[in-house]
Amino acid sequence: MDRRIQELIDFTKKKFGLENYYLERHSLSRNVNIFNETDYTLCMEWFPNHVPLQEDDGSNPEGTASIELNLKSRKFESAIFVMGKSYAEDGIMLANLNTEDIIKWVEDETGLTYGKQFQIHKEEQGEVHFKECIDGVPVSPSGYIEVKFDQEGKLTFFAVHGQFPSKEMVKKETYTLSLEKVEHVAKEQLRLIEYPSYEQKKLFPVFAVEEIYVMNDQMSTIPFEIFVDVKSYLQIDKTIYWNEPIKQSFDRKEYSWIEDVSVEQAFSSEPSPDSFPLSKVEQEKCMMAVKNLLRQEYPKDSGNWILKTLHRDRGYIHAILRANKQDNRVFQRKLMMIIDAKDLQVVNYMDNKPMLEVFDQFQAPEKGTVKKEEAFEKMKELFELKPYYVYDFEQKQYVLCGKLDCDYGVKASNGEVIALDDISFE
Repeated sequence: MDRRIQELIDFTKKKFGLENYYLERHSLSRNVNIFNETDYTLCMEWFPNHVPLQEDDGSNPEGTASIELNLKSRKFESAIFVMGKSYAEDGIMLANLNTEDIIKWVEDETGLTYGKQFQIHKEEQGEVHFKECIDGVPVSPSGYIEVKFDQEGKLTFFAVHGQFPSKEMVKKETYTLSLEKVEHVAKEQLRLIEYPSYEQKKLFPVFAVEEIYVMNDQMSTIPFEIFVDVKSYLQIDKTIYWNEPIKQSFDRKEYSWIEDVSVEQAFSSEPSPDSFPLSKVEQEKCMMAVKNLLRQEYPKDSGNWILKTLHRDRGYIHAILRANKQDNRVFQRKLMMIIDAKDLQVVNYMDNKPMLEVFDQFQAPEKGTVKKEEAFEKMKELFELKPYYVYDFEQKQYVLCGKLDCDYGVKASNGEVIALDDISFE
């Protein structure tokens, strides 16, 4: 074993008091964060000594310690004991610690400052949840920190997820937004959406707000949806057309999400191929591969699909497509094609049509009698605008925005104002 890896394993064993454990397996992984930086992680699975063999079903036995360590920072990203059971003798103890003590422990572990970079989200018996912040202001995409411990006070769960940026990455501004100033955006974001009632097997038309981040200039916006799967992506927005279909059917191939990462790559901090931009040639070949797949599998759909984005992911290039004509339903038609980054050919694809076909069996929505303007007036006082620091991929900085949202909607059939979380449509 490489001496550098052995040193980190010994460091982990001592820190978490794993004298009653043996290292069953370990591996190296890498990930490209939203700043397009490559992070390398040492992943370890520690089994309790009294459990010599892995369970038959492939799952880890109770008490297994699954621990991940960032190689560059030497900070632990997670330490999770399966089923909340720890057999660590001299492990990390949080017994009799009050919230302030746990906060101090988290600060020591992460190097972050409470109130400046993270704050309490919620507390429950034996656990504390934190969310990322910048000087007390929420962040998007948000990081989180979770700490859990058992009745004896032994640490059973610790996880840190997110970027927690330095001051240099934050564009400091004075928050100047108000609901009055962004009313024009609020009107634009009000949509007529068909919400499903699974109990009644029926669709209900409701006016609701599509949440969005509004920048301080009151005009520029950042879509909320780009943070659902945070990647450094290339915007394409091109409708795909063709004249002739391809009669040969597509042959799906297996693909792997697991990369082989060498010790030398990890300790030299070699940039992942996923961090490299797509060249013009690669873009053109990807678009051709996307078109050919559509010609094979969707021969009659010329002009019906828009290639929205391309992004790299673990040796592949993902192409995200949306249907050109969308309906008013909550869930929209989407395709994801997986392209081999070496030969730039599609190896597999996923279509969410089967999930959406469930709603074809639902009773069609009643015709709405309420107009958008009327619904907006009913909801006007219920809109929320909260300050958020949002990562802007174009500026490559966190900028101060207002998150425009509303927890309520208006039924288009009768004008009733309803809480979206409590929709029952009885």
